Formats: sequence, structure tokens, C-alpha cells
Amino acid sequence: MSPQTPDPAVPGEQPDWEQVLRSMLGPAADEAIAQLRAAGIDPAAMASGAGLPQDPAALQQVFSQVQRMFAESGDEPVNWSMAHELARQQASLGGDPSVSRAETDQVAQAFSVAELWLDAATDLPPTGATGRAWSRAEWVEATLPTWRTLTEPVASSLSTALVQALGSSLPEGFAEELGAPGGPGGAFGGLPPAALSGLLGDGTGGPIDMGQLLRRLGSAVFGLQVGQASGTLSREVFGATDIGLPLLEQPVPVLVPHNVAEFGEGLEVPADEVRLFLALREAAATRLFTHVPWLRAHLFGLVEAYARGIAIDADELGEAVRSVDPTDPQALQEALTGGIFVPQNTPEQAAALERLETSLALVEGWVDEVTAQAALPHLPHAVPLREMLRRRRASGGPAEQTFASLVGLELRPRRLRDAATLWAAIDAERGQSGRDAVWQHPDLMPTTADLDDPSGYAARRQAAIDEGAELDRALAEILGEEPPKDDEQS
Repeated sequence: MSPQTPDPAVPGEQPDWEQVLRSMLGPAADEAIAQLRAAGIDPAAMASGAGLPQDPAALQQVFSQVQRMFAESGDEPVNWSMAHELARQQASLGGDPSVSRAETDQVAQAFSVAELWLDAATDLPPTGATGRAWSRAEWVEATLPTWRTLTEPVASSLSTALVQALGSSLPEGFAEELGAPGGPGGAFGGLPPAALSGLLGDGTGGPIDMGQLLRRLGSAVFGLQVGQASGTLSREVFGATDIGLPLLEQPVPVLVPHNVAEFGEGLEVPADEVRLFLALREAAATRLFTHVPWLRAHLFGLVEAYARGIAIDADELGEAVRSVDPTDPQALQEALTGGIFVPQNTPEQAAALERLETSLALVEGWVDEVTAQAALPHLPHAVPLREMLRRRRASGGPAEQTFASLVGLELRPRRLRDAATLWAAIDAERGQSGRDAVWQHPDLMPTTADLDDPSGYAARRQAAIDEGAELDRALAEILGEEPPKDDEQS
């Protein structure tokens, strides 16, 4: 072997680019390198044309990240390793100091006072759980399992719909075109089939399974989106119930002191008053989710009902996919948020979304009303703080908008004011006990019509009771049983 020809068996004598390719492609490396040499392709020139780093070490890092992304995605609808890592990164932006002993004591004191005040505003008893003070990272760790429950049904249905739609719309030979210079492979354009297989396929040089590739791409994109959104949300929330959904499987009152302090900056309200008001809201919501055991399953069931009906317009997707680099997660993420892959809502999904929106409004409306009743006798700034939080929830933050773009679900109740008015009307008519008794069973819950006309709730509820009584009497006659008395129907 001449001195000018490096020995491929000796790593130190291999050209830098060949070492990079061998470390990236594994068993497929020999065939890939042979194909490159046969085609007269210079890896450095190929990388430059694809817009990749000229530094072999930097290129190896890029490709290693891609390999890891696909390997970790597996068959899950969401790449949770990626979501977790990105969420932690987002949570630490701008600093995420550990909770100090003083902050822990302040939060504990705030929850202790809040529970006492709530006893006069609701019949739902305290949970008995000790209030927690969490950093943003702790909030991410504690809530990510619920984001999994929330997003996986939607991600799974959307991933299946994408694969089905693309299967019928991708042109023949699309997988091979991924490696064509200037083709849809984007950053990987110019790589031979063996190299593409090593990066995106099974790593053995075999053919690329487009269905598997698309599922892994979808998993990675959802991982990016969920991680970005949950991590960003960790910098915005005050506790574990801000968005109306219970983010902890076992309800516990929580405050994030760093976020509470940032919210209070610039307000002409004492910091301890802001902390107490937010503790009241969190403790009220925690009581609700603790003592209404069907509520959590009800809310997440509505999300699943929406997910089951996801469908995608295959024709529209077929036109759009040619302009999107399917090997570029960032491009797919932009496509998702830009509306290219937005699922088509069916009438059944629209109904599920309306029920979810109504349920979220009822939850937050009750919390809003109970918090106000508990705070008004004690906090001088209760009214402006209530209005400020109403506006904050109505507008939503960037993280909530990300979830809305991702799965078509809005996590903010646009009818919070209507719901609070309804609960106040029920309280005025039935008293505090009668208001809270509405949560005893999902069949007793107000509807969208009740939000439209809070004053007519009592009449509609009585009409429903009367209709049920008539049906019970008719059934009793058919079965030859003693009809129930009127006082047994209420």
C-alpha cells in the first residue's frame, strides 16, 4: 500500500471523513463508502452542498443526534426521552434556582391560611395533603406523566393518519429519492442508499421502511413539541392546576415560588398578598379534583374521544409533503405549526371539543368564584387580582398556543366569565351547599346552554328532573312496580 493511501483497517490512518462515516453508519459503512468512491463523491463537498458543517467532528455530532433521535423514538407515538430532555432545558432558561427554605416556609404558611379561608367558601373539605414548593424542573418531572396521558392518544391517532395518508400519496421510489442531491432528502441529499439506511433505516444497509421512518419522524416531532411546550409552561404556571386539567395523578397543592415572584414584580400589591391569592386558587382546585373523583377521568376521556376521530386530508397532504424535508424534524415542526398537517375536525370531534371547553370553563369558573368568596373578606386587592388572572387565562400563553397547534386542543376556557356567573347564580338560589352538590355526578353538570343563559339553569334542571320522573313512572307501570314518589326524584 503506498504512503499516499491510508489503511482503512487502521483508524488513525483513515481520512477524517471516512472515520466519521464509519462511526455513524456501523455495519453499513463499507458499502456506503464504496458507493461514494464509485460515484466519485467527495464527502467534504457533499456536506458543503447540503449546508452541513465542514468540521468532521461537528458533522458527526449532527448525525449522531439524528441517529439518536430515530433510535429513541422506537414505536412510541411521542419520543419521551427527547420531550423530557427538551422540557428540562426550557425550564432552566432564564435560571431555575432551587427552592430555598424561606420560600418553602412561605408557601406552607400561605396554604395553611388559604385552607382556613376556603372552609368558609366551600363545603368541599381540605385534602389533608401538605402544600409543596417546587422549582420549574421539579414541576416538569412531576407533570410530564400527565402530559403523556394527555398527548399520546392524539399523537398516536395523528401518526397513524399521517402514515396512511402518505402511503397513498408519496411518489413511487420516494425512499430512493431521499439520497438524491437536491432531492427531498435535504440535508442528507447525496448520501448513497446504504448510508441513508445506516442513518434512518435498520443500520444494516437494507431498504428503508418508509412507514417506520414516518412513525419515528412523527414521534420525534411530537417529542419536540411536547418538550418545548411543557418546558415553556413550567416558566409560566403558578401551580399544578393553572390550565384547568389536573396535572398530578394524586392532587397536591403546589406553588412555583420563582414564577409567583416574577408575576408579582411590577404589581402594586404586596408579595404575600399575591402568594395568598394564588394559594387560594390552587387549594380550591385541589379540593375539587380530590373530592370529585370522576372529574379527572371525564376530562381526559373527552381528549381521547377527540383523538379517536382524527383524520387527515390525504390530497392536501400529498401536495404539501413535496415541499417538506421529511428528514428534518425542524421542518416538520414548522409544518405542523403552520397548519400543513392539521387534522380535519369531524362533527364528532367538534362535539367532544365543545364538551371539553365547557367542562374546563366549569372547573375554572367554580375555582374563580370560590376563590373570590374566600379572598374578598381578607385581601384588599382581591378584585384586581381576580380580573388580572381572568385576562391571563383568557389570552393564553405561548405554551398553550403550542399545544393548540399540535393537537387542536385549546387548554384555556374562553367561557370562564360565563361559568363564574353561572356558579354565582346557583349559589344565590341554592346556597353554597347546593352549588357544590352539583359536582356529585356528571349528569348534574351544567351544559353549554346553561353557560349561554345562567339564569335559566334552575328551570332547565327542574324540567330534566320532571322528565326523568315521568320516564321512571312509565317504566314502573310496564314492569308492574310501585312508581317512585316525587321526593325520590330530586
